[in-house]
Amino acid sequence: MRVHWTDNTVDHLVNIFEYISLNSPTYAKRMVDRITYPSMQISDQPYSGREVPEYQAEDVRELIEKPHRIIIKQDRVDVVAVIHGTRLNA
Repeated sequence: MRVHWTDNTVDHLVNIFEYISLNSPTYAKRMVDRITYPSMQISDQPYSGREVPEYQAEDVRELIEKPHRIIIKQDRVDVVAVIHGTRLNA
């Protein structure tokens, strides 16, 4: 199954990269690679991960790539957000 990264999620990745690259462009690239790598798992197993507690919907799941949460909506395997784990709200 093809994984679709929404425009919102691409913006999240760009913001993460830009913020980290202020101190280390090399580490910024590694972090974005670590976040996007699970898309291979998602394409093979779209129902992997756990339900997102704040959404209370079976079709919204998350994978953790510390310190980020990768939020996925299963109907089309949309990656809808990448959120730093210390943030309280998605």
